[in-house]
Amino acid sequence: MTRFSESLAGVIRAESVVSHLVVTLNELFTPDTLSIALSEPSHPDPQVAETMGTEINIDRATWTLICQEGVLAPDPAATAAILPHWISEAPTSWMGAPIKADRHKLGGVFIGREATSESFGPTDLAVLRPVLAQAAIALVNAHLLTLLESGKQEWEKTVDAVPDAFCIIGRKGRVRRANKAFAELVHMPVSELVGRKWQELMPSEINAAVANALADPRSQEPQEAKLGNRLLTAIAHQVGRQSDHYVLVLEDQTDKRSLQDQVAQSAKMSAIGQLIAGIAHDLNNPLASVAGFAEYLVQMGDDVPARLVEPLKAIHQDAERASNIVKNLLTFARSQQGGRQPLSVSKVLDATLMLLNNQLMSYNVETIINVEEDLPHVEGNATQLQQVFVNVITNAAQAIRSSETGGTITITGERWLDGVAITVEDDGPGIPQDLRERVFEAFFTTKPPGEGTGLGLSICHGIVTEHGGHITLLDGPEHDQTGCAFRIELPGCEAPDHIEAPAQPEPEGLRVLVVDDEPHILHYLRAALEDWGHHVTVASDGQEALERLNRMRFDIIITDLRMPRVGGRAFYESLKRDKPDVAQQVVFCTGDTVDSDTLAYLEEVDRPHLKKPFTLGELRAMLADATSTAE
Repeated sequence: MTRFSESLAGVIRAESVVSHLVVTLNELFTPDTLSIALSEPSHPDPQVAETMGTEINIDRATWTLICQEGVLAPDPAATAAILPHWISEAPTSWMGAPIKADRHKLGGVFIGREATSESFGPTDLAVLRPVLAQAAIALVNAHLLTLLESGKQEWEKTVDAVPDAFCIIGRKGRVRRANKAFAELVHMPVSELVGRKWQELMPSEINAAVANALADPRSQEPQEAKLGNRLLTAIAHQVGRQSDHYVLVLEDQTDKRSLQDQVAQSAKMSAIGQLIAGIAHDLNNPLASVAGFAEYLVQMGDDVPARLVEPLKAIHQDAERASNIVKNLLTFARSQQGGRQPLSVSKVLDATLMLLNNQLMSYNVETIINVEEDLPHVEGNATQLQQVFVNVITNAAQAIRSSETGGTITITGERWLDGVAITVEDDGPGIPQDLRERVFEAFFTTKPPGEGTGLGLSICHGIVTEHGGHITLLDGPEHDQTGCAFRIELPGCEAPDHIEAPAQPEPEGLRVLVVDDEPHILHYLRAALEDWGHHVTVASDGQEALERLNRMRFDIIITDLRMPRVGGRAFYESLKRDKPDVAQQVVFCTGDTVDSDTLAYLEEVDRPHLKKPFTLGELRAMLADATSTAE
């Protein structure tokens, strides 16, 4: 017994306990057959773990009896009395005893002898029981150690799967446990962390944040720290109310903060879009009168003094230039949603460069444009493609600005298969070779903190891909050291059919009602229309226009949408309700061409409309179209 107890010292696996038990039982009883069965939580029925000598098929009932209380069968007659159905296979003499510790039934042992050997007696069973009790204790300990090891491995797998770095800090600030992410943060193996003070492990840049978190864990206020280009937050949780153990969690907030910045930027851009939509009406109204009067006076010919012709032409050209700038701003401010249609990439590029003109000049950037004529059209969303060009050209300009010496951006447009390829090349400092493969990754940026979200090129890549194209950073000897070039390839489509409508005869002597709250626009339209031989009446809002209609009849009604008191929409709805035939004479005129609600309304009512500022030619065409439709 003593030697058996000593042999079990330090044994931590059930298999080893069983092996030592087999040796001891063989020495004590010299059996002809020996079988050991063990029970497991997942298999309540005993399962044979080890056999020796003659193989015997012990049935389930016998094992159940052995594992519960123990059995002694010194001869065949005793076996027949205990288990009569098993007598044909039983050895001449056998005994069985359970392996149990307290209430835990762990299995049983069967030992048998043939007729040539001495039969077992009560003394043998008395010797067997304490041996099995020792084995039971060893098996329980082995089981507990297995559970402990399994729990440890499960804990390690679980915490290593957590992306946040964390550790348990005990007395005197020493690390007791840590996960894989923490080990990677401090650049040490997990096995070398235990017992080290956290101050020895942490990078110096985040020491203050960790110290603040541990000093006041109840506040649960994350402490921020910068580690290179990464933003980390430290927060500590006390283990128990009176404990001096803490769980320290270090979370990488870099991507999250970049995403928050992008959301904030998107919200700001949305607010800017709404602001532009609100200002557009106020800008387009004066532009309409300035451009309109200038064009009207230029067309008066000999009635205008010769010395005023050139100034009037300059006024007209600059007004048109301002009008185009406003139109491009409005296009860029519109929602990215919307359908696609055949587009001229050259026109989208021209609009983009007009928007960026002042910025490029302030960066001391010269722009060289080499775009082939008659390039194929592409099917796309003009706003989205303009966003791509804005991002790529702005990145090139900012790269040049960082050199503080100025530079050149060359934009090339050429045929590519059945479509178009646009290359934007700069002579700035370039992109290091080891970073070139990451330029389209979300949140990756080479700009200093606060100057970029790292989403611009990622968004561009998504837009171009959705359009069935490719955007690539060109590689080659000429781009390795200085400058870089991006190439945007877009598939082509058939150009829209331009079927010129037959010219409508210009109407004469129309009775026209003009409704607008801008006196200068009323003056301009009245002057132009009367000069063409029409009879014009004006009204400053929808209410005044309704009063005019109660007394007079008109061939056409030109009304603004946004006006005080009664606006153009309410005015039109009133006519539809009370005078539906008069409502068919309405033509809308508005400078609010970006608001989605306004555009949806114009599409819904399906009435002709003029976008301020408009040319005299557009006004003439509208009159001809409206009167021919009315007929």
